[in-house]
Amino acid sequence: MGTTSGSTLGAMPGHPGGAAEDRLDELRAAEYGYLDAEGHAYLDYTGAGLPADAQLRAHGERLRGHCYGNPHSENPTSAASTRLVEQTRTAVLAFFNASPEEYAVVFTANATGACRLVGEAYPFEDGARLVLTADNHNSVNGIREYARARGARVTYVPACPPDLRAREEDVVAAFGQGAPDGRRGLLAFPAQSNFTGVQHPLSWVGLAHERGYDVLLDAAAFVPANRLDLSEVHPDFVPVSWYKVFGFPTGVGCLVARREALARLRRPWFAGGTIQAVSALGGWHVPAGDETAFEDGTLNFLAIPDVAFGLDWITAIGLGPIHRRVARLTALLLERLTSLRHPDGTPLVRLYGPSGAEGRGGTVAFNVLDARGRVVDERIVARDTAAAGISIRTGCFCNPGAGEGAFRIGAGALRGDLGHGTRSLDEYLELLGLPSGGAVRASLGLVSNTADVGRLVGFLAGAYTGSVPDTSGLAPRERC
Repeated sequence: MGTTSGSTLGAMPGHPGGAAEDRLDELRAAEYGYLDAEGHAYLDYTGAGLPADAQLRAHGERLRGHCYGNPHSENPTSAASTRLVEQTRTAVLAFFNASPEEYAVVFTANATGACRLVGEAYPFEDGARLVLTADNHNSVNGIREYARARGARVTYVPACPPDLRAREEDVVAAFGQGAPDGRRGLLAFPAQSNFTGVQHPLSWVGLAHERGYDVLLDAAAFVPANRLDLSEVHPDFVPVSWYKVFGFPTGVGCLVARREALARLRRPWFAGGTIQAVSALGGWHVPAGDETAFEDGTLNFLAIPDVAFGLDWITAIGLGPIHRRVARLTALLLERLTSLRHPDGTPLVRLYGPSGAEGRGGTVAFNVLDARGRVVDERIVARDTAAAGISIRTGCFCNPGAGEGAFRIGAGALRGDLGHGTRSLDEYLELLGLPSGGAVRASLGLVSNTADVGRLVGFLAGAYTGSVPDTSGLAPRERC
């Protein structure tokens, strides 16, 4: 179990105010020095957080200082691993202020693995519904394939322009009539959009429960800079990828689930570590009676303890200062992007999602416009920013619903066999009449600073003001 005592964070003020936020600049220099040493302007925190040197040191010191073996045994090295894994479960619950009597922690490879666990085991049936916001990551969208295969109805709630928010009245309408005799199905939505940064109301969890629905709350983009308190809001399933919060380790995520909801899941198979008893010749098995029934095979026992250190690290810094820093820089980025103009006064940038900082996180999606007012191919922006040492992301960000809302693509244009066959992505975009294969996304996080924002905005102004970039020689798009 890691600890941050005696580390760089020892003098970090924990109270609200400018001093604590200012210390983030000192923390960047001390623990994330590779950013400035290598000239990075890192603006892809929704893609992945960044690790502190202290996290990497702690990992090495733990492995060099002790011997750890495969859990699920009583030998000393196995017991040492089991102890750290269980301590990390406790740390995850504490981070979310979740009662261990109400919630369990299932370790997965990532948030996607957590979503798949729910999708494959949720008791979908004829008459049940899966309600999805159009603004969802594909790892959540994919649950619909399980629902459809079992006869459940799939309903999408649209992302409405200009802010690309889902309307609460549309969510309620999608639930249909109440269900006095049992649960109606599952509502799945993100606490924060990985495309636009929109933060959807957590009050929808209670609305869904009142109407007989379970709730999967995708928290992957939300928790790096926002507090999710599971003593106040009670979603049934919460997928998380820890590398998005603090950069290291990769390959470890969680499904944080209400025990009562977890007990209703019915897995379609079993694996090593998930059963209490099993017979090969008898053809029967008894699942484990706790969360380990959902942890297939050997856990990543050498990396899971690094999650505990990461949680300590974020807690010592304080989510308050992180949230305030990200909110301030997001407002600054939005202001500067919308102020960019071509010589004739036309905008250089088209934003997608909220133009202000209220009700949104630090993810900002946009396209660059050329001097004719046309969208600059996102591949050009990706190529040029990469050459300038700026890390942003381009494409649809695995969120087709938000992209369809951003580009005003109606459902009618998307129905039929448009998505079938052997067409390339470029042919697909041409059939839809789209000017680009997606948007540009800049996202802010723990050690972002004003210089990062200035570097991106300055680059965009210098590279594209008054210009019509040449599109020749671009490689074909391979995927969304």
